[in-house]
Amino acid sequence: MAIPHAELQKINPNSIIELFELELVEGLHYATGNPSNVPTIYRFHSGGNIDTYANIVWQTNTYERFPIEASGYEFAGEGKIPRPTLVMSNLGGITRLGSVLRVTDLLTTVNQITAHNDLLDAKVTRRTLTADALDASNFAGNTNPFGTPSSDEFPQEIHFIDRKIQESRDTVSFELVNRLDMQNKRVPARQVTRKDFEGVGTFVN
Repeated sequence: MAIPHAELQKINPNSIIELFELELVEGLHYATGNPSNVPTIYRFHSGGNIDTYANIVWQTNTYERFPIEASGYEFAGEGKIPRPTLVMSNLGGITRLGSVLRVTDLLTTVNQITAHNDLLDAKVTRRTLTADALDASNFAGNTNPFGTPSSDEFPQEIHFIDRKIQESRDTVSFELVNRLDMQNKRVPARQVTRKDFEGVGTFVN
């Protein structure tokens, strides 16, 4: 994987594609051992910056066309870690075991495993890449007209669902947090001793 700097430096760079991955936690969002063989990772794209209403395939993984929007990823330079907001359509479109679900339906199944969880601690990965990186299977003739498919992408932005902000008939929104900003998290998570690093507790001029 490499950051596609060369593509961005072109006079007319390819469109930037935004992909999302929602990863559930075993024992929290689905039963330990996954006896029902439910999906544990949901992949979406909102269709922005690319003229398609179809699913997108990247690195052989299929990302469903789904109304989803994220905002608030920007660092403001004020020392605060961003807390992005994820807004998802609640009108259906999530495929699960051959059925099409709303976000509310997904929350209901999760809450049957852990009461009132509402996807708390689920991992949300935002991926951004340029159109030339998409798999050739997305295009007619099995050829990517924008360039050569690859695993190149911009740095991933990984957050976790901290709380459900609102749930209505039309949308469901969540507040996301960085792992370091999660409740009861301390840094460093592991204590370093002289056994790990001889310089612990000493000062070197």
